[in-house]
Amino acid sequence: MSRIGKEPVKVADGVTVAVDGQKVTVKGKLGELSYTMHEGITAKVEDGSVKVACADDEAFGNFHGLARALIHNMVVGVSEGYKKQLSIEGTGFKAVLKGSELALSLGFASPKIFTVPEGLKITVENDGLQVTITGVDKAQVGEAAARIRAFYPAEPYKGKGIKYVGEHIRRKQGKKVA
Repeated sequence: MSRIGKEPVKVADGVTVAVDGQKVTVKGKLGELSYTMHEGITAKVEDGSVKVACADDEAFGNFHGLARALIHNMVVGVSEGYKKQLSIEGTGFKAVLKGSELALSLGFASPKIFTVPEGLKITVENDGLQVTITGVDKAQVGEAAARIRAFYPAEPYKGKGIKYVGEHIRRKQGKKVA
């Protein structure tokens, strides 16, 4: 039995969870999310919490904890939301938001363009040096942040590039002049 899967998911105030067969729908003040569970997994809403059960631990044990974690992420997402912050460092490096596109000037011949997916909100602060991504879907927020960071990950010699706020980049010494 999964240690994570057997824990009930507490439903926050103002959030409603509906289970229809294998489909779980979560609605809250920030939006609505749905997830279709694997066929061996069931869920039911009892006493202000969602309990996830597994038909057979041998066959579906891996999906038990996964389903519980995804339902928990949906409840947190529609009640509080998720946020990732990226920091841009480097001379001439900056980000500009143009409608639904994020233009990143990263020292290349032309700016890198990132199209903002539906359901996400991106804001640019600190004169284009900090990008904040917010949304209700944890996976979508993390994926967008990773795609933006992949344009120019922070390098270890000068530290320039895109990094997560709070991420530590191990610096290398570089060449020594004799």
